[in-house]
Amino acid sequence: MNEQKLPNATAVLILGIVSILGCCCYGLPGLIAGIIALVLAKKDGELYKNNPTAYSNYSQLNAGKIMAIIGIILSVLYVIYVIVLVSTVGWDAMKDPQLMQERIKDIMGQ
Repeated sequence: MNEQKLPNATAVLILGIVSILGCCCYGLPGLIAGIIALVLAKKDGELYKNNPTAYSNYSQLNAGKIMAIIGIILSVLYVIYVIVLVSTVGWDAMKDPQLMQERIKDIMGQ
């Protein structure tokens, strides 16, 4: 039988990689790419489960899905970190390194 490739496996893999890299940009690009990758992976996963002998690149789909999950987790953690940082030192201190050092010293009690 002629095996074909899953239609979105490469896209899921690329979006999984982008989700891991995108978590460093305040978390939002990584979160968006990871969610899109999971949606595409679910569609292709259903295709594979219906006829597993017809498709050859399920491992690529699975790797992309795992990277998307890791990217989503890292993005959520980074978003939480940014929210906590902004709520403790303020948005103006995020732009001024000198003010950031002063506010951190105030928080630490020095």
